[in-house]
Amino acid sequence: MEAYGKILLYAMPAFLFLVLFEKWWGWRKGNDTVRNNDMISSLSSGVTNVTKDVLGLSVAIISYEWLVTKIALVHIQANWALYLIAFICLDFAGYWVHRISHEYNLFWNNHIIHHSSEEFNLACALRQSVSVVVKIFALFLFPAALLGVPGEVIAIVAPIHLFAQFWYHTQHIGKMGFWEKIIVTPSHHRVHHAINPEYLDKNYGQIFIFWDKLFGTFQEEMPLVLPVYGVTRPVQTWNPIKINFIHLWLLTKDAWNTNSWKDKFRIWFMPLGWRPSDVVEKHPVYKIKDVYHFEKYDPKASSGLIGWSWFQTIMMLLLVAYLFGNIAKIGSPGMFWYGAFIFLSIYSFTELLDRNRYAIVWESLKNAFALFVIYVQKDWFGISSILPGAQYMLAVYFISSTAICAWWVHKNLTEDKQIPQKVQRD
Repeated sequence: MEAYGKILLYAMPAFLFLVLFEKWWGWRKGNDTVRNNDMISSLSSGVTNVTKDVLGLSVAIISYEWLVTKIALVHIQANWALYLIAFICLDFAGYWVHRISHEYNLFWNNHIIHHSSEEFNLACALRQSVSVVVKIFALFLFPAALLGVPGEVIAIVAPIHLFAQFWYHTQHIGKMGFWEKIIVTPSHHRVHHAINPEYLDKNYGQIFIFWDKLFGTFQEEMPLVLPVYGVTRPVQTWNPIKINFIHLWLLTKDAWNTNSWKDKFRIWFMPLGWRPSDVVEKHPVYKIKDVYHFEKYDPKASSGLIGWSWFQTIMMLLLVAYLFGNIAKIGSPGMFWYGAFIFLSIYSFTELLDRNRYAIVWESLKNAFALFVIYVQKDWFGISSILPGAQYMLAVYFISSTAICAWWVHKNLTEDKQIPQKVQRD
């Protein structure tokens, strides 16, 4: 956990720089593919995911180390070939986990967050799941285990494999000639994120595209079929924590509402999108039918609200960086309380971005919790040893944040009440 946190201390600023660079590049070229509110949601989603991973809040059905001890046929000596084999095996496993996530109802809940953006940019690459509690990834690492690839090699290669999937989430790089035959390129991945009927459920590869060609899931990007992004059942929120469980909530309601006991059980493992027939009749769910004619989610957000949301995002990133850099010092259970604070923080300011009146409830809870920590510890998880007096500055921030959130909620409610009156006058 601590080692991964240290890696992220360097990775997060690099990712943020590239996301902001893409925003600037698109603006300069007259093709801005990054909306502010969407970017804030994506960055927040990335933080929830890495916080969960650093805190170790997931369980594997089977550990890779155990698998190696039971089924290894050979043990390759440590050299460059071992790391290459590990990388290829990880990519093979990634292909199948990715494909299963798209093909079965239950597993789609773990992946919907990544496809929830109606844009396609580097920021949306950071939309990663927090709903994966039980991991099945090791089950698909059988080839690596048979070859006796040590667990420590997988641990080294896995972050590299993950980070290498970031760069191709962009619309600013066209087709790449020869490389299109070997690796996943932006063109391939634009197809994967598209909801056009021609593109749905294609190109599951993570680094190498030849898995898709081998297993029949490849689709080339066509010049006359421009990709349209998102999910066919739009999530309609900027709140990444809600998005993580939105599909699970639909499945739960459908299982409850159906009269068929058979359907109550099989809905979880049916193909993605399947719903019991009686539920479809009584409880219809909006689904995009014409991908070229629908409204993207875009609740009104003034430049002031966007500015405040960016300030909250930056504060959240700084506080997360402190957690990752000092996780050993904070220890347990402190690091889990800190994680809860991060999740509350993200939930509250993205609710405000959604113009939800209950944002003030979540903001008040978050700040009351933070002030209680400062009162009990006479500090903020030991930050005063690094920056004397920082706990008092944070206390002022937490109090001010509650007041500012209350003001925004009041302003949004006032504006929303005036909208019908304006319509009537027109």
